[in-house]
Amino acid sequence: MARFFIAGANYKGGTAIIRGRDAEHVQVLRLRPGEDVVICDGQGTDYKCRLVKADREEAEAEVLEVVRCPAEPSVKVTVLCGLPKGDRTDYIIQKSVEAGANEILFFNARRCVARPDEPEKKLGRWQRIAEEAAKQSGRGIIPQVGWAGEFVDVLNLAIHRDLALFMYETGERESLNQVLEANKQIETAAIITGPEGGFEQFEADLARVSGLHVCSMGERILRCETAPVVALTALMYATGNLA
Repeated sequence: MARFFIAGANYKGGTAIIRGRDAEHVQVLRLRPGEDVVICDGQGTDYKCRLVKADREEAEAEVLEVVRCPAEPSVKVTVLCGLPKGDRTDYIIQKSVEAGANEILFFNARRCVARPDEPEKKLGRWQRIAEEAAKQSGRGIIPQVGWAGEFVDVLNLAIHRDLALFMYETGERESLNQVLEANKQIETAAIITGPEGGFEQFEADLARVSGLHVCSMGERILRCETAPVVALTALMYATGNLA
């Protein structure tokens, strides 16, 4: 079923109006009067509608039912990734949205190859990737994608979550499984993963001193675009959001 995100839409009289780019998308999908669509307000509420009329300028739909979006997880997870080079960011954004992330933020770590000034030019495209992934996966929100700044900024953000996970591939670490088993009843979480070359030892030490759980995901070394999705999926499973 086609899904549209329309913030602040007017639903007076049980009618929803779709305009602009979304109205054009109705035409592209060749939707016809009588077909069902879902309009989401971007705040987790779904309006199940039936299309009444449509043209390139405007589409009108009758609201049949208003429900909370069942696809939204019970825990709000912020995924924080050391900025990778190339299009690895696209994969991280798309798959993190599908897996249930509330927001995806990139940051500058010591081993980042990509330049920190590059994200400013890409934020618009990144947000569009998040929107398309949200539509495809039936999300009730469009997760925000942004730039978190430097490593210390990320730690300051993470410590204000109920659970803060720092994924590290070597040295003394906690078991991710054990940490998640002990923290199932949480409302917010942060997952921090590194760039292509991983984290420096001092970054892991700083994370540990700041009170974060420095965790292992096993003996396999995961790519920088794989690690955040795997950690997020494990957290979703542990908190009952993949039941």
